[in-house]
Amino acid sequence: MNLIELDRALRQLRLGGMATVLETRLRQAQAESMAPIDLISCLVSDELARRGDRLLERRRKQAGFRDAQKTLDNFDFSFNRKLNRSLVFDLATCRFLERREDALFLGPGGTGKSHLAQAIGQAAIQQGYRVLYLETHKLLEDLAEAVVEGTRKEYMESLAAAHLLIIDDFGMRKLPHTAAEDLLEIVMRRYERASTLLTSNRPVEDWGKLLGDVAAVSAMLDRLLHHGHILKCGPRSWRTKTEPPAREIHDGAPGNQ
Repeated sequence: MNLIELDRALRQLRLGGMATVLETRLRQAQAESMAPIDLISCLVSDELARRGDRLLERRRKQAGFRDAQKTLDNFDFSFNRKLNRSLVFDLATCRFLERREDALFLGPGGTGKSHLAQAIGQAAIQQGYRVLYLETHKLLEDLAEAVVEGTRKEYMESLAAAHLLIIDDFGMRKLPHTAAEDLLEIVMRRYERASTLLTSNRPVEDWGKLLGDVAAVSAMLDRLLHHGHILKCGPRSWRTKTEPPAREIHDGAPGNQ
């Protein structure tokens, strides 16, 4: 079997990682007088590394992050110095997922809640967990569509199956009248079975009025906070920092006509 035939055979066996580096590894083996067992070890390691990378990439796509580039490495902790940095890094270890605990990220818009939530999701994927990210309005829209299509049970099961469910931007948009009951059901299904991370620009005291169902919201918060971590973000907004300053215009002033 020549090199071309061996490459083809490896790919048929779904050993693309080996096939990709085969010629390079063979040259290395010749140049370094590598023992056969060492050559095989290198090829197996190459295959495992490629499969690991592909699994991570597949899980990142399945997570559905709004911005997959948001990580802890590119988050500026110095902008809001009162942020509980210790809690952020503790959550990023994902021990809270092992304990099936939940988290709430609260604060005004533009203070980094979504960035940190997605960064922790990325850290969870790196550690082998399945993550699902959804903005609140999209989650409820998808659930309503599943009801119409008769697949609500399957959709709820898919939400319950993720090791970490990130529900982002709660309170940003007007929600359907069934939102309180639907969110409560999701939280109850996951309570002490898997972790939920929810971000909101509204204080929890406003949630009952926002959803129009104080009883359902109380039950939902009771579960989220039972084993929950609260991260308060802010008060400064990144958006006000990055927006250009407004130009002052004076009627009749030179250059402003």
